[in-house]
Amino acid sequence: MRTEMDNVGFLLAKASQRFNERLVERFAEHGFVEVRPSYGSVLMPLFAQDGLRIGAIGARSRLSKQSMTRLVAQCEADGLVERQRDPDDGRATRVALTARGRRLRTVARRVLRELDDEIVAMLGHRQLDALKRALKGVMDL
Repeated sequence: MRTEMDNVGFLLAKASQRFNERLVERFAEHGFVEVRPSYGSVLMPLFAQDGLRIGAIGARSRLSKQSMTRLVAQCEADGLVERQRDPDDGRATRVALTARGRRLRTVARRVLRELDDEIVAMLGHRQLDALKRALKGVMDL
């Protein structure tokens, strides 16, 4: 018998919540107590390619430019990123990781790999690959 607790949306939300709790705990253990789960929308694109414009970060994170501007300001206030003039267009700005942000990138790569390893230990590689494909499909709905 299916219940509301079996709803895919609910399960996705709760799985995401638990993953984020573990992520925040691990970051705090490494001295990054200020990092919030929402910062991932700014930081993950910058970890992949530093020095992006806010609009590009938003597009990669699937968030509006307005939402991204607010998140960038929060990350900036916590010393993880800084805004810089775009050398190609003086009217535009780019967002770059600070030295602390680059240290976080190193920690984040290790922590995310460790969490992935824990998931592999629970699910196995085949089920993890299937989960990733499924989540990407849900993201494209």
